[in-house]
Amino acid sequence: MPAPDKQLSAEQSRQIADTIREEIARRRISRQSLAELAKLSLSTLEKVLGGRRPFTLATTVRLEQALGVSLRKTPEAAAPVAAINGEVAPDGLGAYSRRAVAWIEGTYVTVRPSFGDKDAIFAYRTEITWDDAASSLVFHESERQDAAFTQFGEVAVPNQSGHIYLVTNRHGQHRLITVAHLAISGEMYGIITTLLAGRGSLLTPIAAPIAYLPIKMVAHPTFGRVSCDDPNYSLYRQHLRRTTDESFALFLSG
Repeated sequence: MPAPDKQLSAEQSRQIADTIREEIARRRISRQSLAELAKLSLSTLEKVLGGRRPFTLATTVRLEQALGVSLRKTPEAAAPVAAINGEVAPDGLGAYSRRAVAWIEGTYVTVRPSFGDKDAIFAYRTEITWDDAASSLVFHESERQDAAFTQFGEVAVPNQSGHIYLVTNRHGQHRLITVAHLAISGEMYGIITTLLAGRGSLLTPIAAPIAYLPIKMVAHPTFGRVSCDDPNYSLYRQHLRRTTDESFALFLSG
């Protein structure tokens, strides 16, 4: 006969339930999704989180494996572990720790081709910082000539691709920037996929090379629409060409 599953104490169950609710809120996942990941029924998860049933050892282990965190803490260890978990991004952004992505944080001069003038370059400032409330990196643009289109959003850093994703999602409308990061010098090169505003309500999908230059690399940054007579034009153009010349991004014709 199999040994009965060990039930945890009421205090342990309350502590684990609190931690799970915190993880669900931080990662912005549903209880249904967590139940599926842990191979539990939603009914079982609801009952243990609501205190109507104590946690068992088997249920706790399944939830620990699904969340990738330890749920069984001693009172002395609870505070530091909670602090560590608070600096881990949601799974949907790559589940990275703050320490692991600290090298991405900073201020960048962002350059891409101008969508309105084929010979000009569009430049603005981008800040990438850690947001405690979101428990992830976030970005925010500024110094844009078209201030109404200023973007901000989340930063995903999955281990699998080795790329960084700056994602804007406004009511389901997305803008995606995918870049590779040069570890030593700090530049990031890649592709922006967005919508080009046309006449009236016309929006057209558009993609272009983009480069992020650590602001220390540009002595006197120029923002807005940068034309060929600007002192920074050749520098900006050089970095944009590097995006395609060194195959950080490929553009294929049909």
